[in-house]
Amino acid sequence: MPRLQVGAKLLLLHAVTFHYSTSVSGFVVPSGHHNTAPSLLSRRITTPRRAESVDEKSAELLNELNVVITEDTSKGPATAAPTSESPPAEPYSVEKSNLETTLDDERDGPLMKDIELVSNVLAEVVRRENEEVHDIFMRFRQHGLNRAQDISDAEPLKRMIQCAKDLTPSNALGVMRLFAIALNLINAAEVQHRMRCVRQSELTADQTSEVSGPLPMTEDSVRGTIQKILDEDANVTKEEIFEQLLKQKVEIVLTAHPTEVNRRTLLKKYRRVTEQLALLDRADLNPYERTEAVSTLRRIIAAIWGSDEIRRQKPTPQQEALGGIAILESVLWDAVPAYLRKLDAQLRLSLGRRLPVDVVPIKFASWIGGDRDGNPNVTPIVTLEVVNQQRLRAARLYLQDLDDLYGELAVSSRFSDEMIELAETISDSKDVRELYRRVIGDLELRLMKTVKECETQLLDIANGEQNIFSSDFAARIEKTNLDRVAPIMKLNDLMEPLMIMHRSLVQTGFEEVADGLLLDIIRRVSAFGMTLVPLDIREESTRHTMALDAITRYLGVGSYAEWDEQTRLNFLQTELSSKRPLFRTRDLDSFGFDADVLKTLKCFYMASTLDPDALGAYVISQAQTASDVMAVVLLQKQFGMNADAGNAMRVAPLFETLDDLQNSSDVLDTLFSIAPYVGSIKGKQEVMVGYSDSAKDAGRLAANWALYENQEKMIKVAQKYNIELTFFHGKGGTVGRGGNPALYRAILSHPPNTIQGRFRVTEQGEMITQNFGAASIAERTLDIYTAAVLREAFVKHVEPKPEWRDQMGNISESSCADYRQLVREEPTFVPYFRQATPELELGSLNIGSRPAKRNPKGGIESLRAIPWTFAWTQTRTNLSAWLGVGSALHGDSQHESIMREMYNEWPWFRETVDLVGMILSKTDFSISKNYDDQLVEKTDELRKLGDSVRDKMVLARKGVLKVTGKTEGAGPHVQLLRASTKVRSPYLDPINVVQAELLKRLRSIPEDSQLSDAEVEDRQKLQDALIMSINGIAQGMRNSG
Repeated sequence: MPRLQVGAKLLLLHAVTFHYSTSVSGFVVPSGHHNTAPSLLSRRITTPRRAESVDEKSAELLNELNVVITEDTSKGPATAAPTSESPPAEPYSVEKSNLETTLDDERDGPLMKDIELVSNVLAEVVRRENEEVHDIFMRFRQHGLNRAQDISDAEPLKRMIQCAKDLTPSNALGVMRLFAIALNLINAAEVQHRMRCVRQSELTADQTSEVSGPLPMTEDSVRGTIQKILDEDANVTKEEIFEQLLKQKVEIVLTAHPTEVNRRTLLKKYRRVTEQLALLDRADLNPYERTEAVSTLRRIIAAIWGSDEIRRQKPTPQQEALGGIAILESVLWDAVPAYLRKLDAQLRLSLGRRLPVDVVPIKFASWIGGDRDGNPNVTPIVTLEVVNQQRLRAARLYLQDLDDLYGELAVSSRFSDEMIELAETISDSKDVRELYRRVIGDLELRLMKTVKECETQLLDIANGEQNIFSSDFAARIEKTNLDRVAPIMKLNDLMEPLMIMHRSLVQTGFEEVADGLLLDIIRRVSAFGMTLVPLDIREESTRHTMALDAITRYLGVGSYAEWDEQTRLNFLQTELSSKRPLFRTRDLDSFGFDADVLKTLKCFYMASTLDPDALGAYVISQAQTASDVMAVVLLQKQFGMNADAGNAMRVAPLFETLDDLQNSSDVLDTLFSIAPYVGSIKGKQEVMVGYSDSAKDAGRLAANWALYENQEKMIKVAQKYNIELTFFHGKGGTVGRGGNPALYRAILSHPPNTIQGRFRVTEQGEMITQNFGAASIAERTLDIYTAAVLREAFVKHVEPKPEWRDQMGNISESSCADYRQLVREEPTFVPYFRQATPELELGSLNIGSRPAKRNPKGGIESLRAIPWTFAWTQTRTNLSAWLGVGSALHGDSQHESIMREMYNEWPWFRETVDLVGMILSKTDFSISKNYDDQLVEKTDELRKLGDSVRDKMVLARKGVLKVTGKTEGAGPHVQLLRASTKVRSPYLDPINVVQAELLKRLRSIPEDSQLSDAEVEDRQKLQDALIMSINGIAQGMRNSG
């Protein structure tokens, strides 16, 4: 395969495609306007993985990694523009044993050409407005390229540090803006390249297999998975595969965790950049159309440069919810039925069976507006507003669909008996002969009534949305009396008439018509219901304890908070068995309860007023005991929500610390032995397991092993009581929070019997944009999820050997002790963490409605896992992902032999180690040390602690290399990164250096009263520059934040 040899000029060097192995690996790019790389891409750059420093440790580690630097002077001089400070970059290449990471011109050439285009446009825009900022940017970038060229040379980093010291506040802001925008444009180009490759994979799929179909012939697609299952086990029948697919359920839960740093308006602009690049990819554009497309691209990028990228206020939960709704409306509304059409076609070809019209194996839910855990901004009224907003948006989308369907179904004869019967229930319709239109018209009226009722309720809530009706429907409403129709609130009220119409069309010879837009609408109703997504509610267990304590004190039966566990369980069991309520709900405001208790209780009251389809699970964070779970069941009962009435939310305890995970099976055993509780769950239980908080509590390896072992134990308890147990995985998506970008392999490596066709997982912040920000990428993500859960049901899991379990016990104990010794026991760690990272400054970013801490006065233990991970990612230390790994993976030769065997034979262990290796490959010793040099007090204790942290980083890398037996720490996950860190580092390095300088300056500025007006203005520029640096690093690091 030819290799693209990349020069050191412009942003085009710094692209990444993170998801090749999960989406597009192995497919060539179609010929067309991108069929060859541009001339300035005629040289190769394969930069080395970052060394830790230029001292002896770096040389030692470099030798461990077996990286050989070679000069490549045969291709002529570099093309980067020289500056007064830096000579042109010399051509170079880096060869690595055992791994070729050079870019491929056939696969990557179109991507690089797109990056060259957007880079040139951005450079033109900035140079025209501020040539000084542009020149400083080029100087920094050149230093970054020089540093990448020779990792043993300390001079480029020293020059960057000096350049940062020389920056004025205005130039610091301008340069940070330029770097951040550049990385965002690279990401936009990457999205288009992923879509391009997905499209090509679809076009070439039929050439690689005897079984054709619209889905790619890769293992992580349903098409490839079906073939893999049939090839691996001759006893598995096509019918068994089909039945498994029909009963499986994947639910992706969108969350608003604050790592998506871009404003929603800018996300739209970057999406438009992607769309313009897609347009320019068309080979049939004439010269005028191509010129117009480039002009449009130039206008978009100019508008981005002219925008204020900084959130001046924290978003409200309602605004965060609108961001989630925007993905549903603009992408998933079309992507879900489009994918289901492809899945249906693939099943017909691969299995000879059709996907039933109302079966949707993958759905969505949301926490946005329902997650009140430590977030005082999510009130009962806010949740009510979000649900009504979602119902309103869903009604408007269905109205548009039905309006299109009304124009499509002008059939005036041949109807089934049940269709005639349905039409006869509708009076006062102008559609006398066209019965389908008569029913559609009635559904439209009812949806208009739904819109009107949602509007009324939103207007009753503060700042409700007005002018809800679109112009298409306003004229009809003026002429129609909506009082005679009932709104559509329940899914079946819309689904049933749609299904009757579909059956009628099929029975009367209009099957092709039935399988058009009508089928898409039916599948949308199945997938999105009447509120787009059901909303989970999450609250801390202590809030329920406080509420029940207030109630028991009011009733005069004692203090619930002071009772022991058995006393609480006795009380809860008695009250659950009783038919009487604890109190009259209408008297709630007269009891004198404090505001927090009332807020908790009114959340239950609010939930009881909503249609059950609008709500999902009630998640209890910091759940520790059986009473924590039963308390929520009792509070639901108090407000009329119970299983017999069909309106109870399923209750899901969240076990998120090491101790809570280790006690989880005992909690379930206790719950399943209590008859009133078992009667309330109808044989099904959901349990959420926390990845990021458990890792923050005990370190990655100890947390991962605790999750593995205790999921096994919980499954055994559920089987003992014949309870169907579904695990809800709080992974968040990003690696630093427990996610795995190699999604397919990650699902297959779960403990045996813990998925069984049921998989619920969170997707957070920037991962939502990455995985669902464009239709073709969203379809590919849906395919991977569907395929992985299907394959998992048939895969022969590797059961860990007893000696492997013993070894993992030792690894877990050692890593946890090492992690906690530093984070919990080292007295200087907290001041070091707060000095060496931008943790204290993250609050200025306004990236989420939720406070960074559950307890504002607490220390590290109260800091949320997200800012904990985010802060370490900013400094390129990534400590939260690897701390404790080094000591755990080092042992005598016997233990190393066992770990090597575990790595080679046990998928779960291999995935765990490879992910750590991938994160370690993105750490940067020298960049991390510069934060210490610039920001940490010059005391022996703090200096030694910083050195200790970096020693542990080196030890972790060596440990991974020993276990894997490889010379490349990133392992197979390098395919996800491709040349990511290598080509992005020249842009990330300057941002990191400037960020450290900005933090140093800002922390030295005195209070406002001591500043002149000009100094106050300069401080604001420095603060804005810091925010842009945080944005830029987040965009450059992508999957580890």
